[in-house]
Amino acid sequence: MDILLGILAIIVVLGIAFLMSNDKKNINYRGIIVMLVAQMLITLFMFKTEIGQAIIKGISAGFNKLIEFGTVGINFIVGGVAVKDGGSIFFFDVLLLIIFFATILSVLTYLRILPPIIKYVGGFISKITGVPKVESFNAVNSIFFGQSEALLAIKSQFQHLDKNRLYIVSASAMGSVSASIVGAYLQILPEQYVLIALPLNMFSALMISSVIAPVRVPKEEDHVDIKDVTTDRSIFEAMGNGALDGGKIALIVAAMLVAFIASLELVNWIISFSGLTLQEILGYILSPIGLLMGIAPDEVIRAGGVMGTKIVTNEFVAMLEFQKILGGMSEKTIGIVSVFLTSFANFSSIGIIAGTVQAIDSKKAIQVSGFGMKLLIGATLASILSATVVGLFL
Repeated sequence: MDILLGILAIIVVLGIAFLMSNDKKNINYRGIIVMLVAQMLITLFMFKTEIGQAIIKGISAGFNKLIEFGTVGINFIVGGVAVKDGGSIFFFDVLLLIIFFATILSVLTYLRILPPIIKYVGGFISKITGVPKVESFNAVNSIFFGQSEALLAIKSQFQHLDKNRLYIVSASAMGSVSASIVGAYLQILPEQYVLIALPLNMFSALMISSVIAPVRVPKEEDHVDIKDVTTDRSIFEAMGNGALDGGKIALIVAAMLVAFIASLELVNWIISFSGLTLQEILGYILSPIGLLMGIAPDEVIRAGGVMGTKIVTNEFVAMLEFQKILGGMSEKTIGIVSVFLTSFANFSSIGIIAGTVQAIDSKKAIQVSGFGMKLLIGATLASILSATVVGLFL
């Protein structure tokens, strides 16, 4: 029954995307099928084979080692801060790690290690799915870099992007997460679900956006330029810029958490007369799709509340809410919700993407603002699709 419900959820998600499509005749059905099969095979391999489990453990061990290195740097700055009863300070123990991870990514980009890998992996995905190279490159790039950085990496290609192509690259940026933040996520959620979400969300974002905004690009116009992915002139400049970028991200996330968590408390205080919290109201609203995704009936209201919190605030707020109730959830629900949370699909991301595009091309920024809600719905459908796929194998 769970498998049938999961298949029905996938059909419903793709069906909603189809109804939203602005060019149903040109939908790349072959590419959709290929990417859906790829998701199934990746999840099956990672969760059901010894080699896959070893890969997850190996990647996790690598991230944990980097977290150890990052913690040494953090302790040098704030090691004298005393915390009672063995507690922790979220800003120090989680958010400041973003600085170190951003530095590593900046150095790997300067050394021309990441760009060719991203280009050729994107090229392979383009070849087997029929998705244009720029869109495929951007989807892979969005696994490693944040929304702004991913879009800036293809700024030289913006002149070739029509409205549908602009929608796809924006949806990929919103539907994924940055590797610089993954280390922080691993401090909150189970590692295997955060890591599996990275490739699944890449494919889900491409699938949903390709249905909503289909594109056909002539081969002579389909190319990717990675010459200007970095302006750093030395490894030390790359380290410095990476650290500064990471610091900005950490401060932005901290500011948003203060604003959103405080606002959430304010809203709950205002509606306290109803006997419900905003999370419970969102839980009831999302419970039908939650049941289809495979969440147990006795857990769906709480899980739906967490998912709704992510949409109206951001993934960090929702992850911290979910962390509080992890102990009372089944493994399947933990997996489904964790994968759903591991993306930038929320209201605030619309502004981030529109602002980034504004800095690149003001005319195209108007287009992004015009399809902002459609972008959020598409990215949310992509998160639902990834989480449903994982639920089929738990």
